[in-house]
Amino acid sequence: MEPVNLFRASRAAPADAFALGDVTISGVRNPSDKNMAHSFWRILTSIALAGMVAESLVASPRAPNQAAPAAQQTDLQAQLAGADEVLGEMSRITGLPIKAPLKKKILGRPAIEKYLTENFHAEYTPEQLHAQEATLRAFGLVSRDFNLEKFLIAFYTEQAAGFYDPRTKTMNIADWVPPDMQAMVLAHELTHALQDQNFDLDKFLHANPDNDDETSARQAITEGHAMAAMMQHILGPVELTSLPSLEPLMASVVDQQLNEYPAFSNAPFFFRLQALFPYLQGMSFMQSGLAHGGWKTLNSFFTDPPTTTKELFEPEIYFNHKSLPQVSLPKPAPLSGVPGLRLLAQNTMGELGYYALLGQLISEDEAKKVALGWLADRYLLYEYSGKTDAAENFVLVARTKWSDAEKAHSFFRDYQTILQKKYPGLAPDARSGDDLFVGNVGANRVIVLHKGDEVLWAENISAAQTDAMLNYLKSL
Repeated sequence: MEPVNLFRASRAAPADAFALGDVTISGVRNPSDKNMAHSFWRILTSIALAGMVAESLVASPRAPNQAAPAAQQTDLQAQLAGADEVLGEMSRITGLPIKAPLKKKILGRPAIEKYLTENFHAEYTPEQLHAQEATLRAFGLVSRDFNLEKFLIAFYTEQAAGFYDPRTKTMNIADWVPPDMQAMVLAHELTHALQDQNFDLDKFLHANPDNDDETSARQAITEGHAMAAMMQHILGPVELTSLPSLEPLMASVVDQQLNEYPAFSNAPFFFRLQALFPYLQGMSFMQSGLAHGGWKTLNSFFTDPPTTTKELFEPEIYFNHKSLPQVSLPKPAPLSGVPGLRLLAQNTMGELGYYALLGQLISEDEAKKVALGWLADRYLLYEYSGKTDAAENFVLVARTKWSDAEKAHSFFRDYQTILQKKYPGLAPDARSGDDLFVGNVGANRVIVLHKGDEVLWAENISAAQTDAMLNYLKSL
């Protein structure tokens, strides 16, 4: 009963493009946990696509889900038989010792789809899935009729080409992947096997279930490390440290290949960014790590990992040991005892989350300008039971801290624009000004407060609670 972790990557060459997939499965300590140990950020970062590194040498790549011919099945069996040799090579590259034998399987598309779907249903209870959908809706990232389960199953089964399962210590290979591509699947996935044997991937990825930004950062370490090992395997004697940053190249090739994967290419910006982040930024971070001490430094990330996605975007923060602030968000007294209102989720968005939010609901150019100023945040999501109007069903309370007052004010203005999109007809009342916005949402209110280098807000507060909630935000 584990969350599925989807990856897709490719390699460079002057021919047709291809993509190959990776799904990493990580275990659950307590499937009955009701405090949202598996929040929607974890789903998105764990069901993540890899960056497509470049084009392949395959002259006529087959559609990703087309079954392999019999001759190719034989080739795949032979290549799988040589997986132990590849495991040894990845151990040599990374410096991580092999501590246990590895089981290998070749699976057809129906078996992989069935496996992933069953794991999805085993991992997420209906209540957990509801909470994740609710969070996406509350932030205005999906429509009220959005079906997260249907979307995610289509999203990751489209990409799957192979995955390492830490529970069974098994390397699973999709039978539709050409041998040329499968060599890289093995290199990447067998690096995951080494990570698991040396650092326990489940423990590493689930270290802080109440902070999804930290989980996203750890996911980027896991996938970036495997990407770097795969690239070094491809490069052979050419040292990865001798190359310029690969992130721009990878991002460029992703854009070129999106049409081959409709579920991915048609997904909202938010999902695509969350999915690609562990591979694009993870790979870039690994290149910085190699410059700071080689593979020994890269392996040390598993024992001393970054705790925010900001450190992945700006590696000098991590390598210069700069401390980042934290913010607390106690439960608001005005909401205690409100009939039918329950706390549904509480977590941290992080720089990645706010980049995705601004990129989808404003523009990516604005996200690039504003999100880099993120320093800390926390949010609380409440839900009314029994209400059918989605616009009034959730109460969202959030606190964000920015690098300076100017950056905070930019986000203050941007969030008002987001609110206008979420609540058509929203209009400010007489209290609104340069640093405060109070608007009417039917019978309810929204409040956005700019206070120095912070922006705080509350949505769908009853008119009777408005003054008390404003005082609560001002007191933080």
